[in-house]
Formats: sequence, C-alpha cells, structure tokens
Amino acid sequence: MSLALEERGRALLHQFRDDRYVFGIDCLGGVGELARPLGRRAALIAGGSGQAWGQAAREKVSASLGRAGVELTGAVIPGAKPNSPYPDVFRIAEALRQARADVIVAVGGGSVIDAAKAAIVLAAMGDGQGDLEPYFGMGKVSELLQRTGRTLTPMLAVQLAASSAAHLTKYSNLTNPQTSQKKLIIDDAIVPARALFDYALTTSMSPEFTADGALDGLSHCLEVFYGLKDAALEKVWPISTLGVELIVANVQAACRDGSDLHAREALGLATDLGGYAIMVGGTSGAHLNSFSLVDLLSHGRACALLNPYYTVFFAPAIEPQLRAVADIFRRGGLLRGETEQLHGRELGLAVAEAMIALSRSIGFPTRLADVPGFAASHIDRAIEAAKNPQLESKLRNMPVPLSTATVDQYMRPVLEAASSGDLSLIRNMERQHDGL
Repeated sequence: MSLALEERGRALLHQFRDDRYVFGIDCLGGVGELARPLGRRAALIAGGSGQAWGQAAREKVSASLGRAGVELTGAVIPGAKPNSPYPDVFRIAEALRQARADVIVAVGGGSVIDAAKAAIVLAAMGDGQGDLEPYFGMGKVSELLQRTGRTLTPMLAVQLAASSAAHLTKYSNLTNPQTSQKKLIIDDAIVPARALFDYALTTSMSPEFTADGALDGLSHCLEVFYGLKDAALEKVWPISTLGVELIVANVQAACRDGSDLHAREALGLATDLGGYAIMVGGTSGAHLNSFSLVDLLSHGRACALLNPYYTVFFAPAIEPQLRAVADIFRRGGLLRGETEQLHGRELGLAVAEAMIALSRSIGFPTRLADVPGFAASHIDRAIEAAKNPQLESKLRNMPVPLSTATVDQYMRPVLEAASSGDLSLIRNMERQHDGL
C-alpha cells in the first residue's frame, strides 16, 4: 500500500470524526479513555461468543475500561447473529433496560453494532420488547425522541471487522427472520458518540469474511459516488475514489495472507471511508435489493454481485464517475482495454466487466443463477420490497431515480440480468422518452 494513499485515508477520517474516533494498529487498549467522558457505568455488548478472538477482545476491553475507572453494570451481554435478527435486538434491549448504564459499549462486527443501535432505541422507548416498525425509515427515531422528550444512552462502538462501518454511521440494518427481509433505520440520533477500530484485530477474519467486508465497503463507496451531484459529488469524490482504490489494490492480498497488516490496514481505512461516504450520501439499487437476498448471500456478496449490473443501468448518467473508476480498475490490472473513446452504456459495460473480474478473483459468484437456493421468487420479493415506503430513500438515491411506478419497468430487467449474467437485458432510460 502506498504511504501516500494511507496518509490521505487517515487525514480524511480525522476530518470526518476528529478525536471522537480512534483507529489504527494496536489501539484497542485506548477504549477505556475513550469511554470515560461518556459515563462511569458501562453495559458491555460483545460478539464472538465461544471464539478465541472474541474472548481476547472482551478481556482487553474490560481491562481498559477498568483502568479508566469505568465499571461494568453486570455480565457481558451476548451480541447479535449475522444480519441482526429482530429477536436478538429485543433480547439486548431488555438487558440494557435492566442494566441502567451511563454508556453502552458494543464490541463486534456490523451486525452486533447495528443490533446495539436499535436495542438502545427500544430500551429508551419502552420495555425493550416493543415493535421495531415505528423506527424504520429516515428520521423516525429523532421524531419520536422529540415528541416524547426521551434521550438515548450514548454508545461507544468498537469495530472488529473491516466491512459495514456501522461504528461510524446513522444506519441500523435489521432482519426479520420470518420473512428473510432486511429493513433499515436511518437516523443521526443512532450514530455512536465515540468509536474505535483496531485494524490489527481483523487478522482473525477468514478469507471469505475478509472478501465480504471489503466488497461491502466497495459498494458503499461506489453507490454514493454514483448517486451524488454538484457540491456533494465534489465532497465525496476524494473519499469514494480513495476507498475504491485501497480495496481494489489490497483485497486479494488480504485474502491470500490474513496476517498482512499493510493489506489489513488498507481495507480498514477503505471500509471506514465507505462509512464516511454513506454519511455524505446514500446507497441505492444494489443495497436495496440485497435486503431481499439475506437467505442466499452475505450482504457484501449480494452487493458485489448486483453492482456491476446497476453500473450498466446508471452508466449514461454517471460518465465522469465511471472514468475515474475505470482508471482505478486499470491500475489494479482488472481493466485492460482502452476506455477513452467509450461513452454511456459502453463505458458502463467495460467497468462492469472489470468489477465482475474482481469478484471472480476472490471467488465470488457473479450471477444469481449460480447461487444455491436462488429462485425467481427472490426477484419478486426484491421488486415488492423496492415499493415499500420505508426503503424509498434507496430509490431516490439512484443516479437514475426510480419510483414505485417504474420499478417493474427498469429494476426487474436489472435483476433478470443479474440472474442470468446477460448484461444485454438491462434497459437504460432514454432522456427523450422517460423524462430524465
């Protein structure tokens, strides 16, 4: 990893969260000092139960809290399963209600942190066993806090995986296990007050988990980069392009050798930059559809599979962004043809093929038909979910915005292309006919 890239990444993250965020190699011991200004009685939520890495992290966090004069309110509260299922959120919320802590310390990957965010909301609003539905969508938590006069217990998020950047964002992704559908809380009120990420801890991530997390971060960078315009695009340009470059240049090395600290730090910085990006703008098509594929694929894999197809769909509207992405993939050895003379859809096809090549290089599926358990009903589920008003922000965030009235006409062909791998099935909007 280029030192210049690393320095740029650090500078951007310091600009983003200043001293509220501690990150780097071997910084976990600083969690106590970071927590102390938030309160002296902490409830500790932690993932990795039964795993050596999880026990080591919990012990180090507990010791650091103790040295800083922060006492635990009780036993460690087990974290959430992957994708933050509702029952885990309800269980954690009840434990928090009983703990009556000054500060909540959540130690884990994105699923643990997302579940903790939602559990803190439930614990503040009632008995911990309430309904999650009122909080899904944008700004609903803040509205209810203002109406009730209640406040949320501050949270310190300790990230263990280079992936979702849940420790830095206003998002909480939760899954209803009965329907296999994921929903989203989007609210500034749930952004962790403090955060810490010791990139050295990611050496325990398996190659598969490493790839999943990296491509989730890549999707954050790309989808925001594609969707913004004018001043917002200018702001996110250095954030997203640097995140993409760090991932493209380092994900294969990190998957080959989990102990490669240079690659691990690069992916940590990159996925954190993805978190920065989604606090500037929002994700769109691939993330929206991934919420309907939780019974088939990890989140990172689902987004990685879908984004090349959305790249072709969006291409006529995002040519400047695609040229920047093409240059990055060319430097990464994944795009070999010339693209200077390509425009619109043709440029999108070239970039999509490079993205597919990256997925193949780390063993990811590149079409839904190759995913065990996939059926046409998954496309129907994704189309139906896209029409849910709680997920409307994803449609609006698209560089080619869709409405519930146009989802079948344009999103369905994208998903059918992702099913078969046939990029020619994707229908681009025509400005003169479709009102762009």
